[in-house]
Amino acid sequence: MSVAISLAQPLPASSDAATAETLYHFEQTPLLARQAQQESNARSYPRRIPLALKKARGLYVEDVEGRQFIDCLAGAGTLALGHNHPVVIEAIQQVLADELPLHTLDLTTPVKDQFVQDLFGILPAALRDDAKIQFCGPTGTDAVEAALKLVRTATGRSTVLSFQGGYHGMSQGALSLMGSLAPKKPLAALLGNGVQFLPYPYDYRCPFGLGGTAGIKVNLHYLENLLNDPESGVQLPAAVIVEAVQGEGGVIPADIEWLRGVRRITEKAGVALIVDEIQSGFARTGKMFAFEHAGIVPDVVVMSKAIGGSLPLAVVVYRQWLDTWQPGAHAGTFRGNQMAMAAGSAVIRYLVEHDLCAHAQAMGERLREHLRRLQQNFPQLGDIRGRGLMLGVELVDPDSARDALGHPAACPHLAPRVQRECLKRGLILELGGRQGAVVRFLPPLVITAQQIDEVAERFARALAAAVANR
Repeated sequence: MSVAISLAQPLPASSDAATAETLYHFEQTPLLARQAQQESNARSYPRRIPLALKKARGLYVEDVEGRQFIDCLAGAGTLALGHNHPVVIEAIQQVLADELPLHTLDLTTPVKDQFVQDLFGILPAALRDDAKIQFCGPTGTDAVEAALKLVRTATGRSTVLSFQGGYHGMSQGALSLMGSLAPKKPLAALLGNGVQFLPYPYDYRCPFGLGGTAGIKVNLHYLENLLNDPESGVQLPAAVIVEAVQGEGGVIPADIEWLRGVRRITEKAGVALIVDEIQSGFARTGKMFAFEHAGIVPDVVVMSKAIGGSLPLAVVVYRQWLDTWQPGAHAGTFRGNQMAMAAGSAVIRYLVEHDLCAHAQAMGERLREHLRRLQQNFPQLGDIRGRGLMLGVELVDPDSARDALGHPAACPHLAPRVQRECLKRGLILELGGRQGAVVRFLPPLVITAQQIDEVAERFARALAAAVANR
């Protein structure tokens, strides 16, 4: 099977950007200067990736200076088919050519109906046959807010259990579920006692100091005891929310048996299970949804990013027993983006027709193998993990003291250097995880084997330079 397309190839050369040893040097252009002067202090990506982009195609982006980059950030996983994929462009142009309404609130249209059918068509049968859908505001965080309302309304309970390292968005309610403390520190009040945090099965840094099967067993026992102990101090929750692969938290895949155990425990206790698939959904992990690796059926699935085919769109899909909220319980003006729905349908059909689940699995394993070989010469690569084309590398200090599992400490100072050296070599990567010490790979799913090899080669050169310049 081949998913390579002409637009996945490099942009026409306007410089020597494709030369292996080319090192870019970054100065503040007028666009970047105005951005720094006029945009909010809350801006984030431009601080680490100081680029002003003007053109993009497939895996590649070009900045205003004519320099070309391999984009392994891809809109934080939004661009499943890369930049300006022809099926996405065609879908958007067709909406415009047909003079379809571009904005319909939550009124239905043939485009919206087709999108729902396409989306339901890729759900596991046990969920699809029992599913309802709520269209939300155009961001994943709004879908999380809707899910919170949904489960609290249906159960009459207010507490939600979330996990350390979790990331579910930056609005007040969603932020309350986040494991990272830094974004919450300046705020006086969130959901307060409405959220209880639990240890996530982070095998490399097991919160119980055990790792492996023993760590998973203790983790599940802790959850089951919490839900059944009348002296636990935690009220029976409305829901447990979890990422099957933590993205911003460091690309940490949940153990398959742990996910099955969480589903068994929550179902027995009458607690809704919300799975956040905002970043991991739509073939990213080698399955259409990351929870499918465990063969479970969640009560609620939160989706955004890739679902809109590069355009803003977010939905909540849930089982019918939860559908007790009243008309208008969750609303928002921008729920009817017809171009996003048309683009989303086009992406879904392409994912299925070209079996991009299998392709993502194969390309992810190819990249992982490159990283494993690199690890033999660079002990700074402490843990290589993830699923499919959602991969992370935890950078460590090999000379540091070892933790309870014998692993060296994370090296947060090395990761930004690696990122900068990658950028100099025309490779865009993002960081995440505890202390920002994890380098993350989220390339478009149409990436080819040759392009995987090129990504690995550029990363290897960048890593060598970053380590040498410590």
